[in-house]
Amino acid sequence: MISRRDFLQTSMAAAALYGGSGFGNWAQLAAQQALTQDKLLEFDSYGNVSLIHVTDIHAQLKPLYFREPEVNIGVGNNKGAVPHVTGADFRRAYGIEDGSPSAYALTYNDFASLAKGYGRVGGLDRVATVINSIRADRPDALLLDGGDTWHGSYTCYHTQGQDMVNVMNALNPDAMTFHWEFTLGSDRVNEIVEGLPFAALGQNIFDAEWDEPAELFPPYKFFERGGVKIAVIGQAFPYMPIANPGWMFPEYAFGIRDENMQEMVDQVRAEGAELVVCLSHNGFDVDKRMAGIVTGIDVILSGHTHDALPEPVLVGDTIIVASGSNGKFVSRVDLDVRDGRMMGFRHKLIPIFSDVITPDAEVAKLIDEQRAPYLDDLTKVIGKTADDQTLYRRGNFNGTWDDLICDALIAEREADIALSPGVRWGPSILPGQDITREDIWNVTSMTYGEAYRTEMTGEFLHIVLEDVADNLFNPDPYYQQGGDMVRVGGLGYRIDVTKPQGDRITEMTLLKTGEMIDPSKTYQVAGWASVNQGTEGPQIWDVVEAHIAKQGTVSLDPNNSVKVVGV
Repeated sequence: MISRRDFLQTSMAAAALYGGSGFGNWAQLAAQQALTQDKLLEFDSYGNVSLIHVTDIHAQLKPLYFREPEVNIGVGNNKGAVPHVTGADFRRAYGIEDGSPSAYALTYNDFASLAKGYGRVGGLDRVATVINSIRADRPDALLLDGGDTWHGSYTCYHTQGQDMVNVMNALNPDAMTFHWEFTLGSDRVNEIVEGLPFAALGQNIFDAEWDEPAELFPPYKFFERGGVKIAVIGQAFPYMPIANPGWMFPEYAFGIRDENMQEMVDQVRAEGAELVVCLSHNGFDVDKRMAGIVTGIDVILSGHTHDALPEPVLVGDTIIVASGSNGKFVSRVDLDVRDGRMMGFRHKLIPIFSDVITPDAEVAKLIDEQRAPYLDDLTKVIGKTADDQTLYRRGNFNGTWDDLICDALIAEREADIALSPGVRWGPSILPGQDITREDIWNVTSMTYGEAYRTEMTGEFLHIVLEDVADNLFNPDPYYQQGGDMVRVGGLGYRIDVTKPQGDRITEMTLLKTGEMIDPSKTYQVAGWASVNQGTEGPQIWDVVEAHIAKQGTVSLDPNNSVKVVGV
């Protein structure tokens, strides 16, 4: 008798062979350069349940450019496994033709030239069109938002997230979970959540004082769809007080809490759940590990690490779906649920090519209404990129946006060394493109953006780098607590990702002199996004704007200051 796992593996293999995943069709169309809205949304309905997944939108209401990472290193059991595959290796893994729209959407090579041909991606009015199309086919489809939604733009900052709340409410999701939302402060988060017309879920959001589940964030919600009783369990970002300022939400505690997750899965199964979906903001590697520990989850909708994968990854009996970021993709998952079990699935990662998908008129109008009071500031041109300069974020060690931010910190704050957080959010700017105030805010906007200037010893700098490196390269995903590596300006170093904490970082060099960093010497360091309460300094967006205005045209030297070994 075939086992459930064998059945799922067969289902996945059949999907890959016969295009049931939708990716085979997309890749063919991409190779033919024949993308249309109808073809992008084409899907052979399957089974009796449909899930729609969006995540990590980061307050991006309008179409944008977004370059996928060039470097995404996996360690331990995840070395060389998706999503830690990029560029040509990624294209080979999924049969993507060089220069095709799918190559543009999913990899970084020739990004600037492909972007000029294929245009912007995303835009929540286009996302609305895709969601409406799926609902027209499957009226009872579940729309689930993986979080990092009310954060990351000029208008989101100035409205305390209300612009995103208004637009997302118009999309009519069924549930969401959380991460950066909490940096609005717990009072504002509580205010918004109390008024949401859909479920705000987090089995791992606890009352910090009593170590009990927080009443405002139920662990799960049941839905009846397609004749199936579905339990959706929320999993918020586990490491909020480590990666973000805990003083902004002191009454809440987080953590992975996989034992509690198992209890929730067992509980919903006992209450008749025939399909268990985890709406997660763990990050992909953490989700993989959790799927190997917690039994009974059918689908994990993964968020936080911004991975976009054309096929789900199977761990045991659990499929893990990754849907990208910045409104660039929507995932549709159709499931065959019979006799209380998931028997098979079909999946499609739908790229939101903005020039191909017609915007939903009502949502487009609503978006423009949110932006209208701020339009003069949003569109103010501060500078431009040189004809050979792309600004992008992503990659384990640096992106050109981060290089520019570090240059601004050193120049405007008169520092020897700059530190910039390794956050993943932020659209890209093409060569020869105007840089507006909105563009600057899209890569700097947060509620603790003060640009500090302080003294650090060489020894302390080494500790900082080692600590962040362990958050990224600890072989146990449960100890990977942050984003990408802290970006550095004015400083070079060597890192061996295979070494244990304390031994990864060597050969630290002050770039302006070429001298080795002296552990006992003090250096002037500028940075931003400190999690410490009471940090003082100008806002980072003002620092970057002043620097760009002085530059006029932005042109950066290649950044080769970090030597990476052990990959």
